[in-house]
Amino acid sequence: MNAVKNNNISIIGVPLQYGADRKGVDLGPDAIRGANLHERLKALGFNIDDLGDLGVQRMMTVPQEGEKLKHLSEIKRVNEELCDRVAGEMGKGHFPLVLGGDHSIAIGTIKGVLQHVKRLGVIWFDAHTDVNTHETTHSGNIHGMSLAAVLGYGHPDLVGIGGAENKLNPENVVIIGARSIDPGERTFLKEKGIRVFTMHDIDKCGMKQVMEEAIEIVTNGTDGVHLSLDLDGMDPGVAPGVGTPVNGGMSYRESHFAMEMLFERDILVSAEFVEVNPMLDQHNMTAITAVELIGSVFGERIL
Repeated sequence: MNAVKNNNISIIGVPLQYGADRKGVDLGPDAIRGANLHERLKALGFNIDDLGDLGVQRMMTVPQEGEKLKHLSEIKRVNEELCDRVAGEMGKGHFPLVLGGDHSIAIGTIKGVLQHVKRLGVIWFDAHTDVNTHETTHSGNIHGMSLAAVLGYGHPDLVGIGGAENKLNPENVVIIGARSIDPGERTFLKEKGIRVFTMHDIDKCGMKQVMEEAIEIVTNGTDGVHLSLDLDGMDPGVAPGVGTPVNGGMSYRESHFAMEMLFERDILVSAEFVEVNPMLDQHNMTAITAVELIGSVFGERIL
């Protein structure tokens, strides 16, 4: 599947904030669009079909005492709709570019891609690993459970989106940029054998070696690769407008270099950019950075 060279990109906005349980990230899709996303992609020769935003219930009740997973029913509903929308666009031969919203939307995106690409590799750029489950979570925030769900672990309502049988192989999943990992996640990652490149690895080996190893893992026996990029993977100095910033993240150039390598290898079949929070941003800096990274993913170069 020759996706990055596919000239047709379908943009899907998902203004969901309930997975993060923090206001503002629902404004992310419009902030990214407003940072000249369409113009940038059109300048690179792509045809853009912006499908607008999925509907999200704006008036949500406060989670009840003893309710383990916050806003589970609405997050499930939105992700089911996203799964269908992504699958539909891939069925047309389009490249789905999903704009978040919090990282819980990765469940719907990846489950939608899995309807067409059964052997899928995933590169997960994030300060966090998002492999908590309903059994290990302390916060109850579902954006910290999304990767576990698409691997087939967690609450049945999340795992079952798009069919419980459609799931990722942990051997083809790579996390890059991690530096905030919960105790239960450490155990999960070791048990499942998921390769995690922490910021220590990037500091020690450099982004080039990290990406070469990551690409080898996610392309080994797969039919395509999905990019799931949380802006908090970058250092807060270059991406301040995120809900859960963690100091010591990837630099601006490290992030761009990684995106440029993905374009050069022509392995992506889908992508999502999440957790842009304009309410916490400075002069739309994080949304602009997201668009610049998207430009690099689709072939934009300095010269």
